[in-house]
Amino acid sequence: ELKEEFTRILTANNPHAPQNIVRYSFKERAYKPISYIDQMAIHFSLNGNMILRDSDEGRRQSMRLSIASEKALVETSAVISEEAEIKDEESTEDTQAAGEEEAEGVGAAEVAEGAEAEEPPPPRVKEQKLANQFNFIERASRTLDNPLRERACQSEPTPCKNFSATANQWEIYDAYVEELQKMEKSKEKEKPKAQTAKKEEKKKGRKLTSLESQSDDITNISKAAKIMERMVNQNTFDDIAQDFKYFEDASDEYRDQRGTLLPLWKFQYDKTKRLAVTAISWNPKYKDLFAVGYGSYDFMKQSQGMLLLYTMKNPSFPEYVFSSESGIMCLDIHNDHPNLVAVGFYDGNVAVYNLKKATSQPSYKSGAKSGKHTDPVWQVKWQKDDMDNNLNFFSVSSDGRIVSWTLVKNELVHTDVIKLSAEGTTTQGPEGLQLQTLGCGTSFDFHKKIDYLFLVGTEEGKIYKCSKCYSSQFLDVFEAHHMAVDSVSWNPYHLKVFISCSSDWTVKIWDHTVKTPMFIYDLNSAVGDVAWSPYSSTVFAAVTTDGKAHVFDLSINKYEALCTQIVVAKKKNKITHIQFNPVYPVVIIGDERGHVTCLKLSPNLRKMPKVRTTEALNHSGSLYACSLSPLLCAVRLAKLLS
Repeated sequence: ELKEEFTRILTANNPHAPQNIVRYSFKERAYKPISYIDQMAIHFSLNGNMILRDSDEGRRQSMRLSIASEKALVETSAVISEEAEIKDEESTEDTQAAGEEEAEGVGAAEVAEGAEAEEPPPPRVKEQKLANQFNFIERASRTLDNPLRERACQSEPTPCKNFSATANQWEIYDAYVEELQKMEKSKEKEKPKAQTAKKEEKKKGRKLTSLESQSDDITNISKAAKIMERMVNQNTFDDIAQDFKYFEDASDEYRDQRGTLLPLWKFQYDKTKRLAVTAISWNPKYKDLFAVGYGSYDFMKQSQGMLLLYTMKNPSFPEYVFSSESGIMCLDIHNDHPNLVAVGFYDGNVAVYNLKKATSQPSYKSGAKSGKHTDPVWQVKWQKDDMDNNLNFFSVSSDGRIVSWTLVKNELVHTDVIKLSAEGTTTQGPEGLQLQTLGCGTSFDFHKKIDYLFLVGTEEGKIYKCSKCYSSQFLDVFEAHHMAVDSVSWNPYHLKVFISCSSDWTVKIWDHTVKTPMFIYDLNSAVGDVAWSPYSSTVFAAVTTDGKAHVFDLSINKYEALCTQIVVAKKKNKITHIQFNPVYPVVIIGDERGHVTCLKLSPNLRKMPKVRTTEALNHSGSLYACSLSPLLCAVRLAKLLS
């Protein structure tokens, strides 16, 4: 046992040092343990008081010591001189007392001389050294200074000329006339329809005034003022802009696939308070810009109309303002030329506005001599250019005509495509007369892929499937609704499916090869508008006159809406139109009081459809697997069941 060796390893680690110290990491935003722990243990520490000789404190101490030594020298010299004087006085007294005795005098003189000889020298005070004196060596280095160079340039002075003149009334008048002539010439260059505009102005009896013509100064600062206005509005509506960009409703996870609409901006204009929103369309190029048409659906309350273009960057004031004598009932923006806006009026005219031109008058407009409609124009749609590369659009009206309008030079050329009169439209008159009646078109839509195919909805509730190639007959007739068809629209993804809504409270989804609807939804109020979403083939939204917006997704629930939300108050206000933004997850809704509300879809309402493999029975009863969209599966299933 005594010979057994016990090895001990001595380390520099401190056994009392803690091993679980943590510190907060701002980079990872969490508490992290420290890998390095200080193992040093301090057993003794003493603070020193060493002072450098060349430091300020060292100089002060040396000055004090030198002053003290000088004082000591002065005091010692004064004491020695006093002692010498006292001895001299004593010696003189002794000499006077023993003056007669010479021996005593000589002895006294010798004693005095010995005293003077033995007088000690003044003691020198030793210089006290500082407590800590070290010899430091001062080292200095000098860098070369950069040579200074002077550069100068001399510019030619601007030419000056002295001018003086006197201004008279006729000179001021001539200057104003010359300015007006310049403005008229510039307008003539910008406006291709100068002659027609002058004729219209003569008819209206309007004259060019300085208030109507914008001055050059205002146009120069208009862009800077617009940017400043947008900055102010962005600061004012910063919370709404943050919600539009970043807010996601987290409570959708607990709503069982249902969603909500978050109100964002509300667009309104003072001059459109008594007008209803009759049309809405997003700009295909600028995704934040949309056009709004204002008019009235009431026959007894017809007044002027307005065309406004708003942007989500400035919700307080419209970007463009156009006024018209008649109410605007519909509009459409060209896909390839986003500056061209086609509109239809309540008086039957159609027009084309050019946003690039600084004029409030339309660039093209129909008239009584150029084939205008005799009833309100309910919808207009741009189409592909014709064989001569001329722009053209179609219009539908209550007079039963579907007209193609072509932009040729400075005028609109019309061509009647089809009239809504066919079998079953004759009525029995008095004395057995057969009366031919025309259908009243209220809406239409062109197929997304098949250029010649289009649908027309009527006031009688029928939907006609038509072709541009046939002007005397229809391809098919759908007995769709019991009241007027307010909107009809092809699905942007499924080539056979279209949707329709009516004032009979219903929304129906159709396959154009089947006469019966696949889905019917009763919304308990007249449906004003319906729109497919741009991101999913199964999502669509509808608005009703009771102020509610309904959002459906057939891939999640085929029987009821995922969201039914009140957007406007019920008192004397109705929702008229709805449109999805092509890029952002928002919709805009217009009402009868001229307000346009922007709402954001919650995550449950904008789910992208998942492509999945489904199994279905074909007509022979065998199984086949197909990869289809949810809406296509529903269409196939409806066909098989029928």
